[in-house]
Amino acid sequence: MNSILKNSLIGAALVAVSVAGVASFNSFLKTDTISAATEVKIGAPAPNFTATDSNGKNHNLTDFKGKTVVLEWTNHDCPFVKKHYETNNMQKLQKSATSQGVIWLSIVSSAPGQQGFVNGAKANELTKSRNASPTAVILDPDGKIGKLYGARTTPHMFVIAPNGNLAYMGAIDDKPTANKDDVATAKNFVAEALTAIKAGKPVAVATTQPYGCSVKYAK
Repeated sequence: MNSILKNSLIGAALVAVSVAGVASFNSFLKTDTISAATEVKIGAPAPNFTATDSNGKNHNLTDFKGKTVVLEWTNHDCPFVKKHYETNNMQKLQKSATSQGVIWLSIVSSAPGQQGFVNGAKANELTKSRNASPTAVILDPDGKIGKLYGARTTPHMFVIAPNGNLAYMGAIDDKPTANKDDVATAKNFVAEALTAIKAGKPVAVATTQPYGCSVKYAK
């Protein structure tokens, strides 16, 4: 084999490894396209749902009309979720919101056998161990609520105004990484949306691209 051909083959191999690495990383950040059963858009009524929480209590979204509601899609094994919980970022946001009367629903749409799946006992254990304070942890193992909203990532955040209309949907902040150091300098879109709604003002940034692990729906 001459040197030119040998170098070409080596170069091609290195490119292949590089491409494979990028593909692997991209698959980790993959945000699968999920078709919502109803059109979910800013300014329109948030799709209603009835769900069971980790304590076996039923909740209907319409029960919370007149209050601001946050929907947080979560998966405790996802590095992007860990970023926000291990830095206490999510807990601080939950506590701040719920102390002001906001309803915070953490939703687990991981299917049985998939990463992040929990039963009620495990969900309660996680809430206690992480000192989290959602109003309730909603169990959505069949993915009906997730697909209703088109939830694609963990986290994927939705904020519903007191009039029942969707006011924000997308990422929790503007740092789409799993790096915990980024939390300190991030612009938190959810916090800004809650502040605007409380002040009776329009949400300045109402839609952003969600980031994180793909929601682990049933295969």
